[in-house]
Amino acid sequence: MKNIFYPIIIVLIFLPLGLISENPAWAEWENEYYQEMLGFIPKGIENAFHMKALIPDYTIAGINEVVAYYLSGIVGITLIFGFFYFLGKKIAR
Repeated sequence: MKNIFYPIIIVLIFLPLGLISENPAWAEWENEYYQEMLGFIPKGIENAFHMKALIPDYTIAGINEVVAYYLSGIVGITLIFGFFYFLGKKIAR
């Protein structure tokens, strides 16, 4: 269990790289980006931007942009880790 925290800490350390990159993050492309790169917009992605995000655009009203970015990363890591942790527990039974 203790060893799982090392990769999580490494991800948190490298989290600010998303702030300094000029390229969009993987799968966070606008429909225009798909159109430009692929020449078409995949059918399943065409309406994907109508979904509501838990923390849209990695911002939280009233909180510094960098702090909000970190908090959204921590929330995302926690949700994903928690999901797979409990899934693993359930499968182990």
